[in-house]
This record gives sequence, C-alpha cells and structure tokens, in this order.
Amino acid sequence: GFLACKRFVTHVTGFATLVGAEISQDHLIEAFSYFTVPLFFIIGAMLSGVLIDLRLLENKKPLYHISFGLLFIIISIVFFMGIANQFGPFGESLDLTRDYPMLSLLALASGMLNATVTSAYGAVVRTTHLTGITTDLGIGFSRLLFGFLKSRPVGHEFKASLMRLGIIMAFISGSVVAGVVFIRIHYWGFLIPFSMSLILWLYYLGLFYKKGAQFDKP
Repeated sequence: GFLACKRFVTHVTGFATLVGAEISQDHLIEAFSYFTVPLFFIIGAMLSGVLIDLRLLENKKPLYHISFGLLFIIISIVFFMGIANQFGPFGESLDLTRDYPMLSLLALASGMLNATVTSAYGAVVRTTHLTGITTDLGIGFSRLLFGFLKSRPVGHEFKASLMRLGIIMAFISGSVVAGVVFIRIHYWGFLIPFSMSLILWLYYLGLFYKKGAQFDKP
C-alpha cells in the first residue's frame, strides 16, 4: 500500500493525524475519507471477533477457514483490480478518488488478520503492528535481566522474547521482499499475498472438515 500510493495502510495514528491536518485546512471531504479508512480496519477486526474470539469464549471451534477465506477474497479483489489498472499508475502520490478502495480493502484485510491472530494467542501476538511487540520485548528483556540476576527461572520469558524478535525480523524481511518485488512488477506483486492467503484458506478449510481435528491457534 505504501509503495502504491505513499500511505501506510495499517498506520491508524497516521490517519488520525491526516484527519486533523485536513480539517485544519477546511478539506472536510478528504478528512472524512481519511477517517473512514481505519473504520474498515475495525470492521475487519469485528468480523474476525465474531468468527474467532467469541467462539473461543464460548468454547466452540473457531472458524479460521471462514476468516482466512474472507481474507483471500479481499486480497483477490485488490490483486485483480490492481492489475486491471483500477487504482491508477503504481507509485504515484495519493489520489483519494482512485486509491481509496485499495486503502480501505487492505485495511479491512489487515484488521481481520491482526484480530484473528490476536484472538488465537490471547492478545500476546499481533501481526500488523510492531509498537506493542517492541514494548513487550523491552519488558521481556528487563524480566530476563533481573531474572538472571536474582536466579529466577526465565525459560518462558526467553521463548516469548525470541518469538517477538522473530515477528519483528519477519516483518522487516517481508518489507524487504515487498520493496524488491513491487518496485519491479507493481500490482502483480499482490500475487504473493494472494497465494499465501489461498494456501492458508485451503489448509484451514481442510483442517476444519478433517474428522477429529482439534485446533485453537493458527
């Protein structure tokens, strides 16, 4: 999303800043448009909440196959609209009329993915934001340090810190891959998340209908 139209899709803080900036310049239509993009993120999180979180609270089987199926559909729409040039030239500055559908759809998909993983792991893991994870990592490092100094067991905290470091490195690695791929093949780069979401959907679809299969985490 950033490479396509110079906007971070999941940066809710940034959109809130843009809303204030546009209101200060009496650009009310633009302000309203920026305001609604994060709402799609919330809607995606709500959809995931119904399919995953509420069912886990009720001790029912989470519907990961539906959540990932919807994610695949959303990414498919973005992919095919992109290669059909519905979002305009790749890499040009933001044009709300042209780029608003892409921003909204990607925010919707990000909200679904983030909430699905967050619900599954009890708010310990998030996939689209690093601020919370880096905060947790800092707290984990302090626990490790003082745990060692006071001879306390730190095995669980060590594993959690490794997981957080892994998520951060995976996020950075994904950005590197996206930077290389999207700059060269533009909207065709969405073929990567298209394929990944398809694989996830088919996997959990098969797992859901597999007799006796038990799972509560993706």
